[in-house]
Amino acid sequence: MALKLDTIIYHQSPEGVELSLSPAGPLSRGLAWLIDFGLRVALYIIIGICLSWAGGIGSGLTLIGVFLIEWFYPVLFEIRSGSTPGKKAIGLQVVHDDGTPVTWSSSLLRNLIRSVDLLPFFNMVGLITMIFNNRFKRLGDLAAGTVVIYRQNQYRESIIPSSPPLPPPIPLKLWQQRLILDFCERSESLSKERSAELATLLPTLTGEKVPQETLIQYGNWFLKGRGKRESDKV
Repeated sequence: MALKLDTIIYHQSPEGVELSLSPAGPLSRGLAWLIDFGLRVALYIIIGICLSWAGGIGSGLTLIGVFLIEWFYPVLFEIRSGSTPGKKAIGLQVVHDDGTPVTWSSSLLRNLIRSVDLLPFFNMVGLITMIFNNRFKRLGDLAAGTVVIYRQNQYRESIIPSSPPLPPPIPLKLWQQRLILDFCERSESLSKERSAELATLLPTLTGEKVPQETLIQYGNWFLKGRGKRESDKV
């Protein structure tokens, strides 16, 4: 049996495309945690100063603010972009094991269990747990089915096979156009049989022609022709 020389996770999507995820180790995650910790402390100080004039009521409100920031600071950022400011600075992202974005429930669960990972001090339980599994998961990640990975560049120009632009037979909404463009972008990484199988799921658009080539022509129309502007009005 060949030895595994890296920690890259491979996952096959329902479309048959193999995704690769690179888990982040303790050092990079520790640096991200330190950045987030510094930001949280700064927020605590600002809240305390702003409410110091209110006496006992101000102290109570400060404690409430500290509680909310401590437990919901990571959740809000993870739901919004997959990364807290600290993780974003280091180039990390939280996703599910299959590479999909985290949900409210999984983010809440992984962060609530952080109270256990912090024991007895300085995240020792979390560190030990990360060392003894090949995806560097702490207890919160194990419970929520999440993993912290190195962020991949998601903002790239759409590159699809060149083909004569062809307008679709019916107006399409933006999400439908995006679905076809996603297929076009992945078409060259799929086998001919798999590409045809997926394309035939849209008989209203492809008809009896070569289905995958028809979708690629639609994709070229969205990017180069007038179809995108017309479909935006739908």
